[in-house]
Amino acid sequence: MSKDKFTVTAALPYANGPLHLGHVAGVYLPSDIFVRFLRMNDHDVAFICGSDEHGAAITLRAKKEGITPKEIVDKYNGIISKAFTDFGISFDVFHRTSESIHHETAQEFFKVLDEKGHFTKETSEQYYDEEYNQFLADRYITGDCPNCKSPNAYGDQCEKCGSALSPNDLINPKSTLSGKTPVMRETSHWYLPMERHEEWLREWIKEGKLDGVQQHDPSKWRNQVIGQCMSWIDGGLRPRAMTRDLDWGVKVPVVGGDGKVLYVWLDAPIGYISATKQWALDNNKDWKDYWTGDRKLVHFIGKDNIVFHAVIFPILLKAHEDLILPNNVPASEFLNLEGDKFSTSRNWAVWLHEYLAAHPTKIDELKYVLTSIAPETKDSEFTWEEFRARINNELADNLGNFVNRVTVLTQKYYDGIVPTPGEFTATDLEVIAEMKALPQRISDLVYAYKLRDAQAEVMNLSRLGNKYLAETEPWKMVKDPENAERVQTIMYIALQITANLSIVLQPFLPSTAKILSTFLKFVSTHWEAAGGNELLPNGHTIGTSHVLFEKIDEQFVATELEKLNASKVVEPIFDAQKAETSFDDFTKMDIRLGTILEAEKVAKADKLLKLLVDTGIDKRTIVSGIAQHYSPEEVIGKTVTVLMNLAPRTIRGVESHGMILMAENANGELSFVSPEKDFKAGCGVR
Repeated sequence: MSKDKFTVTAALPYANGPLHLGHVAGVYLPSDIFVRFLRMNDHDVAFICGSDEHGAAITLRAKKEGITPKEIVDKYNGIISKAFTDFGISFDVFHRTSESIHHETAQEFFKVLDEKGHFTKETSEQYYDEEYNQFLADRYITGDCPNCKSPNAYGDQCEKCGSALSPNDLINPKSTLSGKTPVMRETSHWYLPMERHEEWLREWIKEGKLDGVQQHDPSKWRNQVIGQCMSWIDGGLRPRAMTRDLDWGVKVPVVGGDGKVLYVWLDAPIGYISATKQWALDNNKDWKDYWTGDRKLVHFIGKDNIVFHAVIFPILLKAHEDLILPNNVPASEFLNLEGDKFSTSRNWAVWLHEYLAAHPTKIDELKYVLTSIAPETKDSEFTWEEFRARINNELADNLGNFVNRVTVLTQKYYDGIVPTPGEFTATDLEVIAEMKALPQRISDLVYAYKLRDAQAEVMNLSRLGNKYLAETEPWKMVKDPENAERVQTIMYIALQITANLSIVLQPFLPSTAKILSTFLKFVSTHWEAAGGNELLPNGHTIGTSHVLFEKIDEQFVATELEKLNASKVVEPIFDAQKAETSFDDFTKMDIRLGTILEAEKVAKADKLLKLLVDTGIDKRTIVSGIAQHYSPEEVIGKTVTVLMNLAPRTIRGVESHGMILMAENANGELSFVSPEKDFKAGCGVR
């Protein structure tokens, strides 16, 4: 029977920082488990990844560190690729979007879609930073999310609620370069009119059909993926610019594209294709075999990338006309750390490369724990105490204990030779039946992208063995010579369970599986062998063993927590100090105390109050955005601080002659700045 063919991709990590455990648990470890399993089942599979080396995040990091974008991507590509190698992630290729083959591939892709009329060129107003004299790409703009109201949402998405955004959606936008409010200026870009694709996308995502033909099984797609995509589609897709005004990235390859690069979410997914091309060139293969025809494309990503992989990239692939669409997009939720979310800016993270340097012998332990708590369908949390508990209770006391018992007793009783079993009892047959059934249950779960549950079933096999030994107690029975045949049978079955563990562990704990194979002097890399009750024939000689997993003490946890807390960067609650100004400029500001005489709400303006203020030298009207913090009745009679010589400005039809100065806390609450003594209106503020 022919096997399905797979092209599996793992989200291209941004080469603007190292990997933390949240990245690993959500994307790279599950994709590696899935691919290792596919290979054991003789599927034709290509495992594709690479570093995403374009986009505003790279240039922002470069500006922050005072070096070039090229230096940034070279630095972090090296850290990331080494961490993947040391952690044992089995990519067929880990490429770079800065390579020439990627630029050529992305530019050719853009031209194909442009020639087929899938883009529109539009002139529009976009945010511009006057201090830095440049248009602002999505990640150069932050503001309040219009959906969850979280501050510091980016111009392309809110990382707190996962909403996909455009810069114009943000409330109170600010440039990440200057910290100032940007202005709007005209610029021209190529747009992808996504609204043209709503009908087929709806059918493809919800029913798995494309032009009436079944393409995938939507029941195997995670609810959060379908839910987020349909929310986007039901809300009405809008044109999205596919180019940006930047000087770092893939240059727009058509007339009029000077000074512009491809949008990162057009550029980056094409990185999967260019990486495949490079791998194919290096291995005498045809890259088209992995992106056309009867092949399953699977994207492992985090939930913040769902719409880009399950809406935008499929539109681009279909528009190209000869490329396959994703068969599944198993996106994970977020992994948190010790009661807080991972944060690069606050250095609240366990960095993969630092963990590997500190604990090079505990790689499978980390893999096991991260898969056990994998955030497949909801957010989960990593704590060092749970890390300790799972290693001690599950790996050491369950898996390690069983393997140690079986191998040590076999050496002790039979000089390491697999004994000849006698007649199987009803209990033996039940254990053998369960041993045979487990690999299929694991297999079904992996194919359904339920890797957390699949690993739990692997551990159930060692629990089965422990329970069997605990109930039969061969170490007691061996004392009576009349039980010799029964003990041989028990140990024979226990050895078969151990041999099966050496197979089913391979996708999840590959190093442990290899060690176990060495103990047993038995190797099988074919999943179909799992479940066999004669993997180790009688007369086979096993090797000596050692403890598989060392237990972790409380001091280990304390040390890791101390490192974590010591490295944490405390973010300032308030805005950074503004640019330096001169004393002469300050003296130009006329700031005085005033008394509010009258107050009323401004019509059709929720935030505005119209105030009549006695300034000591006149009575003037001032419009102030304090209506959500104070009622008109509360402010009458208040002594406040007034900026007197601010140029008059008409706000909602009311001419305002000054500004009331307010204090603002970290929660956005406002308070009057008033004197502690009984000072009268007109007193100057110096």
